Amino acid sequence: MAQSVETQDKNVNSDYPGYPSDVLSFLGEWKITLGSGENVKNLINYEHEDYFYNVHDGTDWVVFKTPNSGGTTPNSSNTRSELRHLPEWTPETGGKLTGTLKVMHVSTSGDARVPSSFSVIVGQIHSGEGHENEPLKIFYKKFPGHNKGSVFWNYEINTEGSNSERWDFSSAVWGYDFSVIGSDAASYPEEPADGIALGEEFSYEINVYEGIMYLTFASEGHDTKTFRKNLLKSEYTNRSDIPQQVLTVFRSTGQDGTEQANAYAGELQYFKLGAYNQTNGKKPTKNMVWGSGSETYGGDLVKQYANGSYAEVWFRAATVGPGTAP
Repeated sequence: MAQSVETQDKNVNSDYPGYPSDVLSFLGEWKITLGSGENVKNLINYEHEDYFYNVHDGTDWVVFKTPNSGGTTPNSSNTRSELRHLPEWTPETGGKLTGTLKVMHVSTSGDARVPSSFSVIVGQIHSGEGHENEPLKIFYKKFPGHNKGSVFWNYEINTEGSNSERWDFSSAVWGYDFSVIGSDAASYPEEPADGIALGEEFSYEINVYEGIMYLTFASEGHDTKTFRKNLLKSEYTNRSDIPQQVLTVFRSTGQDGTEQANAYAGELQYFKLGAYNQTNGKKPTKNMVWGSGSETYGGDLVKQYANGSYAEVWFRAATVGPGTAP
């Protein structure tokens, strides 16, 4: 195991000796990218004290933790401590992923005008072919000073033509969607009345069956929310189909493309789960959608963890398997 920096006690109960594979028993089918950028394929009886380990607070949890600045994948500016499921499937053959989790921390620095600031992705469907876009990203976001944050999900179009014109459409689950931002860099909207607090448990089910994506979100004390999205037929084949939300959010970047008529039909897909930190140190002036402008302390891991420049997500349960009839 890589040399650890001192961040916090590994376990609430230091007598608990388990590995993440003791809690998430399916880890033989996954690999992980850590916040350092390192990829690890053998996850049975594996842990990393900075990024991927267990805690016990009366319940056993797997911790995914990642700084605002660290090692990244070739096609991303964002760090992650995130699992990647190795088996792939098409929307026609389908698949199902469930997760039960609580978000413990999101970055406390960032530019409030940038939709991705103060947020982390906790579950994804990622395409393995074509443009390699993401038909599903499940976010948690909380503005500084708020007690409650938002859960929302984004659909990224499978762009017709140049992928530089791709965009996300966001749907709120509890609280706000991706498009709700601050009026200036340090001003925040009102706290969402129906939001989810840090440390509050919720669950998601992603069920792709015969080309349709069915989403279910549940949390005690909140209404259960369900959504349905066709992955075989696009809603966005003409410019007149582009939602106003998208035109507003992506106005500064000029991303206003249309989608392939058959959306993600026939493309290989795979699941991802963990903490994909969306708050980075990139300048908002270069990208007002994804350049969060957060504090990164020159990439120093110890300083980032000590000063709130990180994301941390705990999972106590997850399953993966074939899609099922709703």
